[in-house]
Amino acid sequence: MDNTVRTGTELLWSALGGDPALVDRVEYGGPAGLLAARLPVMELARAAVAVAGLAAVERAGLPGPVRVDDGAVATAFVSERHLRVDGRAPVSFAPLSRFWRAADGWVRTHANYPHHRAALLTALGVREESVEAVAAAIGERAAVEVEAVVYAAGGLAVALRTPEEWAAHGQGREVAARPLLTRERLDEAPPRRRGGPLRVLDLTRVIAGPVATRTLALLGADVLRIDPPANPELPDQHADADVGKRTAALDLDRPSDRRTFGELLDAADVLVTGYRPGALDRFDLHRPGLVTARLSAWGDYGPWAGRRGFDSLVQVASGIAVTEGSAERPGALPAQALDHGSGYLLAAAVLRSLTEQDRDGGTRLVRLALAQTGHWLTHALPRYEPERYLTGSEGPLGRLRHALSPVAYEGGPTGWSRPPGLQGGDEAVWTTA
Repeated sequence: MDNTVRTGTELLWSALGGDPALVDRVEYGGPAGLLAARLPVMELARAAVAVAGLAAVERAGLPGPVRVDDGAVATAFVSERHLRVDGRAPVSFAPLSRFWRAADGWVRTHANYPHHRAALLTALGVREESVEAVAAAIGERAAVEVEAVVYAAGGLAVALRTPEEWAAHGQGREVAARPLLTRERLDEAPPRRRGGPLRVLDLTRVIAGPVATRTLALLGADVLRIDPPANPELPDQHADADVGKRTAALDLDRPSDRRTFGELLDAADVLVTGYRPGALDRFDLHRPGLVTARLSAWGDYGPWAGRRGFDSLVQVASGIAVTEGSAERPGALPAQALDHGSGYLLAAAVLRSLTEQDRDGGTRLVRLALAQTGHWLTHALPRYEPERYLTGSEGPLGRLRHALSPVAYEGGPTGWSRPPGLQGGDEAVWTTA
């Protein structure tokens, strides 16, 4: 077994508080070389899916094994790209959701939703929905200025930062100082008696949260997704992420809909939210014995607490886009891996919380942020660094740097006994009698 594969699963399972012995139940296979990137994206994907499976067999009391096929994992992590609706391919990003050249660097915007698109245009003082007009407006300003004015208007724009700049940023420091996820027991509520399928109330958007609830639906949960009537999910996002679920529209500012929602929440076992921190605070979402899972982009702490965000923007702010490309030409991960990885991890955290609640009771709270998943990807998992596998030597040819031999075993040689000499400079004799 690949140690990196095992290490990733072990690290995530430990973060979830799982029994370390259960990791032996995971079997890995499938084609190699998928989701290729400078960062260990495939390791993140594989481990996140593995712990979701482990949490499922643990809760169901099944012996396993949990089979993780790299082909299935890589395909699922770009599920939105494979979607076809009557043969039509989906639109992943709207024309105004992209990288833009600012006066001193790069900015990435997210304007898939109409209200975010309107806020972007308002912030930039652009009257028409035109790529050329937006490019001209952004090109005249510093990247951080664009970030500030667009967020202030309710839109989404993030300045490109290097990993070092993110590490020095207030939000980057907060992310680095915290664990990947938190799981809390809030009180001593008794264990719930559940009859029939698990009831999951889904208040999530886009990819990460819907992937979590889509996974719970796969495992037999009755998942009911609620969206505001005036701001439904984008059709292609719905087609990809809401398989296995039921969906309904409720306006929580309308008294009758608010009562309906309260009744649904009273009978729910799990609540999963994916809105920015603070957006749902005006609603009473606490129920004794409920398992609540809160997902956000940046976390509910630090100077960016309460900010909206998406996977693509977290990649740009946190330095991932520079790592995968450069400061002059930013790149991207081969999948929206922070979204998908967080989704499977959140599903696993919900299942583990339910397992512990069945035994010990208590109202449970799980919190996870895309930025935390990004930090885990860039710092916790080993990645290929050629320097680790190089060595140096002095000899007749001068100072050499060369690759270590990949042939290694306990008690074997650690390197060659001599450097290369001058060509033809040795006597044509054996060195031993």
